[in-house]
Amino acid sequence: MNKLENPIDSDIAGPAPRHRTTQVKVGDVAVGGGAPIVVQSMTNTDTADIDGTIAQVAALARAGSEMVRITVDREEAAAAVPHIRDGLAKRGITTPLIGDFHYIGHKLLAAYPACAEALAKYRINPGNVGFKDKRDTQFADIIEIANRNGKPVRIGANWGSLDQELLTKLMDENAASANPRDVRAVTREAMVQSALLSAARAEELGMPKDRIILSAKVSAVQDLIAVYQDLASRSDYAIHLGLTEAGMGSKGIVASSAALGILLQQGIGDTIRISLTPEPGGDRTREVQVGQELLQTMGFRTFVPLVAACPGCGRTTSTTFQELARSIQDFIRDEMPGWKTKYPGVEELNVAVMGCIVNGPGESKHANIGISLPGTGEAPAAPVFVDGKKFRTLRGPTISADFKALVIDYIDQRYGQNAKVPVTAAE
Repeated sequence: MNKLENPIDSDIAGPAPRHRTTQVKVGDVAVGGGAPIVVQSMTNTDTADIDGTIAQVAALARAGSEMVRITVDREEAAAAVPHIRDGLAKRGITTPLIGDFHYIGHKLLAAYPACAEALAKYRINPGNVGFKDKRDTQFADIIEIANRNGKPVRIGANWGSLDQELLTKLMDENAASANPRDVRAVTREAMVQSALLSAARAEELGMPKDRIILSAKVSAVQDLIAVYQDLASRSDYAIHLGLTEAGMGSKGIVASSAALGILLQQGIGDTIRISLTPEPGGDRTREVQVGQELLQTMGFRTFVPLVAACPGCGRTTSTTFQELARSIQDFIRDEMPGWKTKYPGVEELNVAVMGCIVNGPGESKHANIGISLPGTGEAPAAPVFVDGKKFRTLRGPTISADFKALVIDYIDQRYGQNAKVPVTAAE
C-alpha cells in the first residue's frame, strides 16, 4: 500500500498491506482476497421466534450489517431458518444468514436440509463440535453437508470453549520442555492449532480453501492480538476478527477498537464483529455502528458522512453546537438507508459543526459544508463554508434549522440525480 502523502513527513506510513488470503463468497458477499473488510453482527432473539428474528435481522441489515449470524441450537430453531430467510426476502433483504452451531449442529443440519440450504455459511466451534471419539465424525458430518450444499464454513476457536484434549496435550508437552512457556502462551498456541488443524481436516474432507474462514476469539486485548498475529503468520485463510465477550458500553467499544485497530493496521482481518453487550433494552444495532465507525475512522471504508464537532470548552457555554451536531449526525444515519440509492457517494460527505472562532472557521473550511457557531462573547453570527469558501452567514434563532436545510440542499445538489456542486456565494 502506498504511503500517505504528507508534506511534512513523507515517511509516515498508512496501514500495512492486507493479509493475503483466498477469497470466500458468503452469499453475494466477498470476504478476503482484497475485498473490502466486511462488518457482521449476530441476533440475540430466539431463532424459533420467526417474526422477532426477521425484525432484528432486518434492523441489523438496515444499520449496515453485511452478514448476520443466528443461533441454531435446537430443532425449532433449525425449522425456522428457511422461513426467516423467505420472510426477509419478502422485505427485499438478502443479507446472508450464518448458522451458529454448537454440540448438535451435525444432527440439526442432517435432519433439516432446508435449514442447511437456507443458510449462507455455517459456523463451527472445534472445541464443542463433539468430544473424544465423536469429535472427528461429527465435524466430518458438518463438512460433508457444507460440501454437498456448496456452503462455506467459519471454523471459530474460542478461549472459553477450547478443545480440552488438545490443550492438555500441549500443557503436558510444555511441562516436559527444557524451556517451558507460561500458561497463557500455551493456551494461545492451543487456540491457533485448534483452528489450523480443523481447517486442514476440512480440506482433507474436500472443503476447498476458498470456502474456509478462521477465527480465534479471546476476551483479553493483548491475548487477542498475539493469537491473531500468530494465526495470520501461519496461514493464508480468510480471517474473521472479534474480541469475544467485549463487555458493555464504553468498555466494550474501547477494548474492541484497541484490539481490532492494531490488527487491522497490520493488515490482518477480512471481516469483523464488535461483540457488545447491549444495555438493558438497548439497541442491538449499536455494534454495527461501532464496527463501521472503526473501519471508517481508520480509512478502510466509508459508510456514512462524517460529522466533525469540537469537544467544547469555556468558550462554548452554549449547547447549540452540541445539539446541532447530534441532530445532523442522527439525521444522516437515519436517512442513509434511503440515501444509498438516491445519492450515490454521499457516504464520503464531511460536515463540520464547530463551537467558536478558534478552530471553527478552519475546520469548517476543511469540510464539504461546515458551520462555525458563535462562542461565548462572540457576535451572534454563524459563518457557513461550502467546499472551503465562505457561503453565507446565518443569524437569529433559526440557525440550526437553516444550517440543516443547507446540508440537505448540498447533498441534493452534489449527489442527486442532477448533481452539481453548489456554487459558493458571498454572504
